[in-house]
Amino acid sequence: MNWLISTLVIGISAAFATTFDDNLYLTAFFGKVNRTFSPKHIILGEFVGFTVLVFASLPGFFGGLVIPEAWIGLLGLLPIAIGINNLMNREDQEEVVLQTVSVDLASPAKSKRHRKSLLEILRDPQTYRVSSVTIANGGNNIGIYVPLFASSNLPSLGVILCVCYFTVGLWCFLSYHMTRNPLMAPLLARYGQKIFPFVLIWLGFSILMKSQSYRLFLPS
Repeated sequence: MNWLISTLVIGISAAFATTFDDNLYLTAFFGKVNRTFSPKHIILGEFVGFTVLVFASLPGFFGGLVIPEAWIGLLGLLPIAIGINNLMNREDQEEVVLQTVSVDLASPAKSKRHRKSLLEILRDPQTYRVSSVTIANGGNNIGIYVPLFASSNLPSLGVILCVCYFTVGLWCFLSYHMTRNPLMAPLLARYGQKIFPFVLIWLGFSILMKSQSYRLFLPS
């Protein structure tokens, strides 16, 4: 049971660190809903894009099956480096994100939407417009998921992925409702960006400690 609790903590941290900023562009997309672009396009597109990022990171898990755990753990330096970089450039990132959200939310559409089946939405290019943004915004995700997956066994990987997918759905839900109160988006962006780098750094150290990579630097 202890492994489940620790895995849930790591999964929640990873999910927050890698998907928090998704709610910003999701809110912008929900603000652009119209007759041909529905919330279903956005939600499905977000999940498709996130799944592409997960599959792109899975080689880390399979690599972890053949490479010694201590060496795999050194990949935990990646989220630490990403976190430090975000910490050093936090002010510039906050300004760009807040400006983008405020512009995208300026003119929400309220026209009547045409109902489509799930298959039609999946084939609609509008869905992949959202997916492309998710993938483009997920460069850091791969840098975090690869070492995390590599240091996990199959049950832990399953728990982490369930937490991450649940979190993606949660951001979709919150972002949809934020379009009714667009002042919340800049507020979440401001305070979320302050916490984000520290979560990444903690996650990186957790991977290093779990894999006992520090032993590589101890005299034999």
